[in-house]
Amino acid sequence: MSLNNNFSKMLEDKVKSIETLLREYLPAQEGYQKIIMEAMEYSLMAGGKRLRPMMMREVYSLFGGTGKVIEPFMAAIEMIHTYSLVHDDLPAMDNDEYRRGRKTTHVVYGEDMGILAGDALLNFAFETAFRAFELCPEESLKIGNALKVLGHKSGIYGMIGGQVVDVKETGKAVEKDVLDTIYEWKTSALIEASMMVGAILAGATKEEVETVEKVASNIGIAFQIQDDILDVSSTEEVLGKPIHSDEKNNKTTYVTLFGIEKASKIVEEMSKEAIECLHKLPGTNAYLEDLILSLIHREK
Repeated sequence: MSLNNNFSKMLEDKVKSIETLLREYLPAQEGYQKIIMEAMEYSLMAGGKRLRPMMMREVYSLFGGTGKVIEPFMAAIEMIHTYSLVHDDLPAMDNDEYRRGRKTTHVVYGEDMGILAGDALLNFAFETAFRAFELCPEESLKIGNALKVLGHKSGIYGMIGGQVVDVKETGKAVEKDVLDTIYEWKTSALIEASMMVGAILAGATKEEVETVEKVASNIGIAFQIQDDILDVSSTEEVLGKPIHSDEKNNKTTYVTLFGIEKASKIVEEMSKEAIECLHKLPGTNAYLEDLILSLIHREK
């Protein structure tokens, strides 16, 4: 994997820019329900790669987008992603006490507020995305199409559907096609939503949006397989969360099905296909290509 020498600095600057954007869209911490705003901020500002809003903006740029209409959607996708992590960590799900090197939301605020913080982030995500209509009323059709994708990919035919199958099959040996379905919905769906929304808001054609969806699907599945690999090959200090959680939860993964070596080879193949599809799109974005490679081949 070969990355631009300036990539690390560019990544750092872009993450900082997204963090600033997220803070601008967080609700004020006031009123009798103030604690839920605090829990929302604790969860949302816990750090992380900011992959989804970053990819959304980079695809928007790839198709020539330059306006502010993308910003509420960037905040919204990170809120949706964060709520899913908050609920993932709950005792009824993965029962994790640490994420990104610090205590999880339910450990700090209690299980009840952990559930409500996730609910609040999901609802507020769409409230935030709707603000695009106020920002750019002349872009209403594109915004409506983007919202349709955002809702579909985060719901029962996307992320939530994948989580349902994942929970339902935990503790059982599952076939590859079931595992692929879990990965496609649970992990890829939000990455697909991120990149597709960027393309839609920038005015990409239907065919171009479909190509973007394919690129994102490959990225998401490869990303999840790499996560499987890191769960057995990394350390808790490096990852900032417990390792061997898949083994603890008796989950079938690409590592349990194929072993680390073959799983790594599949990651390589899928990332290569993603880049090849990316090259079929109009315009170029060298940073986006480097970002895809860095995330798929990450070590934490």
